[in-house]
Amino acid sequence: MALPSLSIFRFPLFPSVFFHSSPHFKFSLSTLRLTRTLSVSNSNPNRRSIASLASKMAASTEAVQQKVTAPYGSWKSPITADAIAGGQKSLGGIAVDGAGRLIWLESRPTESGRSVLVKEPEKLGEAPADVTPIGFAVRTLAQEYGGGAFAISGDTVVFSNYKDQRLYKQSIATGGSSPTPITPDYGGPVLCYADGVFDPRFQRFITVMEDHRQSQLHPTTTIAAVNIADDSIKEPEVLVSGKDFYAFPRVDPNGERVAWIQWSHPNMPWDWSELWVGYISENGVVAKRVCVAGGDPNLIESPTEPKWTSKGELFFITDRKNGFWNLYKWNESTNEVLELYSMEAEFARPLWVFGMSSYDFIQEDDQRNLIACTYRQNGRSYLGLLDDSQFSLQLLDIPFTDISNITSGKNSLFIEGASAVHPLSVAKVTLDEGKLEATQFTIMWSSSPESSLYKAHFSCPEFVEFPTEVPGQTAYAYFYPPHNHFYEAGPEEKPPLLLKSHGGPTSESRGILNLSIQYWTSRGWAFVDVNYGGSTGYGREYRERLLGNWGIVDVNDCCSCAKFLVDGGKVDSGRLCITGGSAGGYTTLAALAFKDTFKAGASLYGVADLSLLRAETHKFESHYIDNLVGSEKAYFERAPINSVDRFSCPIILFQGLDDKVVPPDQARRIYRALKDKGLPVALVEYEGEQHGFRKSENIKFTLEQQMVFFARLVGHFSVADDITPIKIDNFD
Repeated sequence: MALPSLSIFRFPLFPSVFFHSSPHFKFSLSTLRLTRTLSVSNSNPNRRSIASLASKMAASTEAVQQKVTAPYGSWKSPITADAIAGGQKSLGGIAVDGAGRLIWLESRPTESGRSVLVKEPEKLGEAPADVTPIGFAVRTLAQEYGGGAFAISGDTVVFSNYKDQRLYKQSIATGGSSPTPITPDYGGPVLCYADGVFDPRFQRFITVMEDHRQSQLHPTTTIAAVNIADDSIKEPEVLVSGKDFYAFPRVDPNGERVAWIQWSHPNMPWDWSELWVGYISENGVVAKRVCVAGGDPNLIESPTEPKWTSKGELFFITDRKNGFWNLYKWNESTNEVLELYSMEAEFARPLWVFGMSSYDFIQEDDQRNLIACTYRQNGRSYLGLLDDSQFSLQLLDIPFTDISNITSGKNSLFIEGASAVHPLSVAKVTLDEGKLEATQFTIMWSSSPESSLYKAHFSCPEFVEFPTEVPGQTAYAYFYPPHNHFYEAGPEEKPPLLLKSHGGPTSESRGILNLSIQYWTSRGWAFVDVNYGGSTGYGREYRERLLGNWGIVDVNDCCSCAKFLVDGGKVDSGRLCITGGSAGGYTTLAALAFKDTFKAGASLYGVADLSLLRAETHKFESHYIDNLVGSEKAYFERAPINSVDRFSCPIILFQGLDDKVVPPDQARRIYRALKDKGLPVALVEYEGEQHGFRKSENIKFTLEQQMVFFARLVGHFSVADDITPIKIDNFD
């Protein structure tokens, strides 16, 4: 139930994603269901007009002597829903090929969310080249949230194909080749693979395998080996089994040992997991196993991201001592672990998706390992170089203030990151000869390359620490004040506020450039992105505030944040709105049911019935809810569907009909109940969408309809955009 965030693919029960085209609408009852036929092309028909509008507005900047005074929310902005839906791609991972060239996986809303591998051009001035041919899409459905859908070794890529979920092998050398399957055809996508690595010793591909043949809802997860020695397709060979979940199978350079992470119900991987090392015999089986971390019942920890150096040393991240994910090293001879650098900062993220890489090795010799790593502290990310011989950490100065994945290149690093003025991007950081300083910073890929056109209208986030209902306790948020280069409001008016509750709920909002937020602020809305208690990025103690308290701590913190902004004179207390996707949708509905802080809300694939969610959700999160909610009484009392009589304000709901994390019946039940009660309510259903919206036309429609819904019902202003509102039951 994770996501985060707009333009991010499939994030946890609880991600949030918003993104264009011209849908054909089919209306059924007063629920709006969208079906569409979309013709795909390489050009965006709206991009020229978007760029033209932005250019014209930018060109007139110097001529503006005085801003136009207009009510908050009514301002005209060049940051259109078209620009967001068609112009924002999402990133599914990065790697480096044998020649040192960057390969990335991008999801394209204009191609119905199709994910494609793209290769850095060989020469300057040339365009990047698609590796993935038409007819294929690189995406795995393992654990529903996927990730780790491809791996590269030299000039070969192995990837999971979305349609049939089979693994394919393909040459990515100049000229390339067509993908060929390496796993059997089971007559449908009943086996999923993720997080795989090459094993050159036995010419095979070792991967997490999820088998749905016996049960769709509760598949069997193992670590398996797939033959890549020749073109014959063989049944995968199970190497490790017996636990509910596995991740990060990593083979040492000699193919003699394999490390992995495992955990079982009722834990999530960030609650309690184990790191194991298996010794591979001459015939390729895992013959002996050693638990490296997580096996002590008196020491609760969640190890993650094991990696081998070229010398065969094992590093990993865990939170065993201070409650923060820090870097450690395994001493094989004594089976002890050595802490490399203790810090109250998070060097890793929760394992919602496969294939994360928070650190990488950039120099290995007999004297030391130099490790490029990222950590998160006080709401921002840092890039550092950790020397394991001196236990020292040196920071690199780069423009990104938010960093996710790191991949080592030739005398360089490839960094996935962003900042308040950079959208999600991949940058190449060139290092000096001593590998101590960054000498060059080059953007290689951008999720929104045209975002710089709107720079004059950007609202920069303010990191906010606010008091919660618990005396002496605080929580965090990013506040974006309304900003538009051409407009201002009257001196007596306070802006409306849209508060976003992130998905997960074990996830984190980040203060980065997101055009889906700037869409609101450039029209005169204030926007706040809350990291309520239970969010990641602030250590285990903060993360565990939500255990047994979901629907209480998150709701209270969101309401406390809104009150804090009202008391500070930042926003209008009469125009407070709330939105959220998945788990954030649940917090939205719960806040509207159990509190009277907000005047309207929007729930995107949100949870209305906790008991139904527990009964119907997928294996990965099937016990997650028990940890968050607790007793049967709490399941009933905290479910918004059981407190319809307490709702008192308008709500709009958005739901994908193929969602297996939060099934569509959740939205339908809350819609019918609120409609019967007489409250203004609307429901939009999207055919072909799952947990998080990928199609550009749906992203656009979701964004625009939220805007006009809030404007009509609580805003007291008319939007400047030409948006045709959908019918609102009990209002129109």
